[in-house]
Amino acid sequence: MPESTPPRKKPAAEPAARSKAPTRSPQWWAPLMVVLMVVGLVWIVVFYVTQQAYPIPGINLWNLGIGFAIAMAGFLMTTRWR
Repeated sequence: MPESTPPRKKPAAEPAARSKAPTRSPQWWAPLMVVLMVVGLVWIVVFYVTQQAYPIPGINLWNLGIGFAIAMAGFLMTTRWR
């Protein structure tokens, strides 16, 4: 009776490359994230409560854009938080 051929040996697989990203965010990340969101919200509320006169007089609706930009920076930080 003929002998069967032995199974082929598979080459050793290389270990998966690990990401060099830190496993945890720095301690200041979460507080800064929350502060940016709150400051952006307060900026927008002050803009509406003062009938569009403050926080920076003279730039009118740009105050609204600044408030949204500050809040959006905080929200974007949430995507990188670990």
